[in-house]
Amino acid sequence: MENVSQKRSIGIFDRILEILLSNLNSIGSVWIFILTLLINADAFGRKLFHSPIDGVNEIVELSIVGIVFLQLGDATRKGRLPRSDGLFNLIGRRMPNFSRFHGALFDLLGAVFMGLILYGSIPLFIESYNSDFYVGVEGVFTAPVWPIKLIIIIGCTVTLLQFVVFVRRNLARPKMRPTE
Repeated sequence: MENVSQKRSIGIFDRILEILLSNLNSIGSVWIFILTLLINADAFGRKLFHSPIDGVNEIVELSIVGIVFLQLGDATRKGRLPRSDGLFNLIGRRMPNFSRFHGALFDLLGAVFMGLILYGSIPLFIESYNSDFYVGVEGVFTAPVWPIKLIIIIGCTVTLLQFVVFVRRNLARPKMRPTE
């Protein structure tokens, strides 16, 4: 009985994480669309009216980082992180149990890497929030840095959780016989 409720709670956690990652990815996609409109409006404003939009460079600079971290977890979930699968797939067919271990190790290292980024990002977020760090030129355009630092923390956290889910899935896969 305990095992069934444990599996159900794991399934619920996986589903909540999947929904969260999909929503963050969607926010990143909408952000890209809005950024495209802003860049085009700035370009047309420069060319046609000799009047650029103040702060576009700063907004683009911050946005690229924010978008990457919003979409990183979903890219991880969907298996879109770059890695060489040729050797991994060959090993998987010939030594499926080693492949389970190898996959779990790869995902564990991904989780550790995200944890290290998270560990280093939290103090940067706190400092930027407490010190009111801004980008831009005062009096022309300024934007706070802390929201992007917060997005980095959120992105690292959900990506770390996705890697942990993958580790668990790899280790829970049943043992298999090699195929030729």
